[in-house]
Amino acid sequence: MKQRIMVSAIAAAFMTTGAIANDALLERFEKMEREMAALKAELNALKNENTKLSSQLSAPSADSSKTAVASSSKLDETLEEMQDQIDDLNKKSNNNNLKWGVDFRTSVDNLRYKMADGTTRKNDALFSNRLWLNMSYAANENISFTGQLAYNKIFGERSMASSSAPFEGFDWVSNESAYNDELRVRSAYFLYNDDEFFGADVPWTFSIGRRPSTEGHLINLRDDVDASSPLAHAVNVEFDGASAKFGMEEISGLDGSYFKLCAGRGMSNAEPRFAKAPYSGEDALTNNNDMIGIIVVPYDDKQYSTGLQYTYATNLIDTVTPVSTNMEAVGALHTATAFAMVSGIGEGISDFLDDTTVFISGAMSKTDPDAGKQGMLGSNDGKTGYSYWIGTQFPSLISDEGRWGIEFNHGSNYWRPITYGEDTMIGSKIAARGDAYEVYFTEPLVDDILTFQLRYTYIDYDYTGSNGFFGSSSGTPTAIGDVSSGTDAVSKAQDIRAYLRYKF
Repeated sequence: MKQRIMVSAIAAAFMTTGAIANDALLERFEKMEREMAALKAELNALKNENTKLSSQLSAPSADSSKTAVASSSKLDETLEEMQDQIDDLNKKSNNNNLKWGVDFRTSVDNLRYKMADGTTRKNDALFSNRLWLNMSYAANENISFTGQLAYNKIFGERSMASSSAPFEGFDWVSNESAYNDELRVRSAYFLYNDDEFFGADVPWTFSIGRRPSTEGHLINLRDDVDASSPLAHAVNVEFDGASAKFGMEEISGLDGSYFKLCAGRGMSNAEPRFAKAPYSGEDALTNNNDMIGIIVVPYDDKQYSTGLQYTYATNLIDTVTPVSTNMEAVGALHTATAFAMVSGIGEGISDFLDDTTVFISGAMSKTDPDAGKQGMLGSNDGKTGYSYWIGTQFPSLISDEGRWGIEFNHGSNYWRPITYGEDTMIGSKIAARGDAYEVYFTEPLVDDILTFQLRYTYIDYDYTGSNGFFGSSSGTPTAIGDVSSGTDAVSKAQDIRAYLRYKF
């Protein structure tokens, strides 16, 4: 009996304490609201007085001119001080902190590989979890911060250690590979935006940091995310760098037109912290791997859009030999991409066509090998590759909110994009030197908070090296029919994926 009384007393104490705390918090907010209302009323009164003084200044008398000017100047200072006080109160009442969002996905992949020697490899059920913690904060209307922490791993402990250490843990794909249980920074950057550029009617932005450069244009349809800047036909990797975007609508007269300049570094020439000369770069095995690019969108009225992209990357890498874990710089790479997309076919022909999207994209790559190195893609001469990609996404015929997607892409023997960060378990379909087919169905289960997707991806390789790097060590194209016995080369690959995804 005594025990019950004691428990009841403790519970009552906690409830009373909680109630007192809630009342105190409520009183604090009410006080802040009263202070803000009083300040705003005083501010409006001062603004009215300032307006009257401005009218007097526009047609002043000789005697009152100096007095009016002095009063107006004093009022401006007072208005500025009061606005600062209101801003401070707004920050306190609105919780001046980072805003967080969650994107969590659990997926299962059924993987099948047919090797060039006729053998098969498979994984019937590969389970994985992917977590994105999104964060953002706008200090004012011009400056904001955006970041994302990521976790991506298969269930439990992997039974086999990686045999390609410099590839899987590489910075470009560290958050895209189902790797280990570390929470990493996937993106972190600040953004400055303004409506005018040195007085010209050109809206512009500038951003620097770890920029979002995965899930770019077109691939974002399948990935069910907002597109990041790059055209994903040629670039889909994590990257550190800067960008500046300039809106051209007022100058060109074309809806949605803009261009964007990008620059970044994919590898820094620097030794570790405790080397003889830390971060000096004197003994590093590679030089700085830099990329520059330009994205031009001539037209985008949300129904019809088109875009172009050019990139140039230097000191691209490959392993020294096929069995080595050391990297070396092998040369440079040009890529160019152009796409057109229609979001809504025709004008009111049918609800189905109004909600259907179709696109087509073409891309090319050209190598520029360094002299005296291993060459690029099996040659010491520059080689040009090409690829094309078509797709459509349309409303489900079996549910109200679901979406179907169908895509096909083809790549030539010397096709080499930078798409290692693509969201797939069997290697980048866009990088395929051969044909890739994909069908997917995405269904919202609870509004846009909980979604389900079923996806089928099939790649039929004509040449090896699709998932290699840029040199001759891993990137040389060999016709599948000419692959020597005993060589681990994939001829065909397929991935059937199902996932549940929570976003809030």
